[in-house]
Amino acid sequence: MAQVTLQVEGMSCNHCVNAVEGALSKAGAEGKVDLSAKAVTVIYDEQKLSLEAIKTAIEDQGYDVV
Repeated sequence: MAQVTLQVEGMSCNHCVNAVEGALSKAGAEGKVDLSAKAVTVIYDEQKLSLEAIKTAIEDQGYDVV
């Protein structure tokens, strides 16, 4: 399993947390959002899911991975 922390712009509330964590779960990853740090820590199986797919799942929810 791999772990990465991504900076994500645009998250400001619990709805944002649920949207990002839910999208990551559907993609096959486990995500934990830290609103105060504007970051999400993602644990994923790099054999099944690419970093680009993770970024896309977050961006599809309307947030910017920086």
